[in-house]
Amino acid sequence: MKKQFLFFAFLIASLTLSAQNWKTNFEEAKLEAQKDNKHIVLVFAGSDWCTSCIKLDQSIFKSKEFIEYANENWVLYKADFPRKKKHQLSKELAAQNSALAEKYNSYGYFPLVLVLDAKGNEIGKTSYKNISPKAYIEELKNL
Repeated sequence: MKKQFLFFAFLIASLTLSAQNWKTNFEEAKLEAQKDNKHIVLVFAGSDWCTSCIKLDQSIFKSKEFIEYANENWVLYKADFPRKKKHQLSKELAAQNSALAEKYNSYGYFPLVLVLDAKGNEIGKTSYKNISPKAYIEELKNL
């Protein structure tokens, strides 16, 4: 019984460490960034239709290297714009993402990755690149 408990405790801890911590409220993301003195990585994505968005998510954002670095150094927010009915967001979240798009992505580029300061001011931007997670992290750090 004790071995089972330890196994499940280890499993839960490892899942927590490897989980992405994407925020769903942009104002809360800014408050956390201010409190922790971090930048915000804001990602505009079409999670169920944009092939470059899906590649960026799979090859970079879900990599262990990115998750570990991001959890320590950034506050993450993904403004998703899914098209399939089964992936639709709540009205509140969709409205929030639309307002963010009006402010930061008026041309509708997907994917668009912005680094913002804790107050929401743009520092730099990039998009999908077929590079390693380490190289992508460096690019975001150098913006």
